[in-house]
Amino acid sequence: MTKNLQKEKKPQTFVGRVVSDKMDKTIIVVVERRFIHPLFGKTLRRFKKYKVHDENEVAKEGDFVEFYVGRPVSKTKCMYISRVITSSLVQ
Repeated sequence: MTKNLQKEKKPQTFVGRVVSDKMDKTIIVVVERRFIHPLFGKTLRRFKKYKVHDENEVAKEGDFVEFYVGRPVSKTKCMYISRVITSSLVQ
């Protein structure tokens, strides 16, 4: 009575700030990563930009959004927006 129970893969999610919404159905999101340098012990910040597919164009510049990895949409875009966490209008 062995059942093939396949665990659902949860897509990798990120949270970042929208820095550009000038393209059609695409936003650019910056994700900050903090870590401690292994030798010197100093806290460092590194940033990475991702192109995220925004089908309904709900995110605006300055918003914090959550997005996940999916199938490729274009050569450089394989991320999809899941929700807008905070709006730039409400602060």
